[in-house]
Amino acid sequence: MQADNNLAKIYAKLTEIFRDVFDDDGLEVTPSLTAADVDEWDSLNHIRLVVSIERAFGMSFSAAQVGRLKNVGEFAELIVAKQ
Repeated sequence: MQADNNLAKIYAKLTEIFRDVFDDDGLEVTPSLTAADVDEWDSLNHIRLVVSIERAFGMSFSAAQVGRLKNVGEFAELIVAKQ
């Protein structure tokens, strides 16, 4: 139950970050969301997104870790693993 609550908090924070980076208050962040689903998700915004997530969660990710992620769900799992 606590794990579900923690994951819900992570997605709430990720939603806030995604909406800020992509300047889209209606953006829905789901586990299956990928760069292909967001028109503005280019390489520059990808870097802004990762940096914003690192700051918000107080952790850092290597390029290899981020490069292996296939979707937002895997990013959330990585955050859980680093907490």
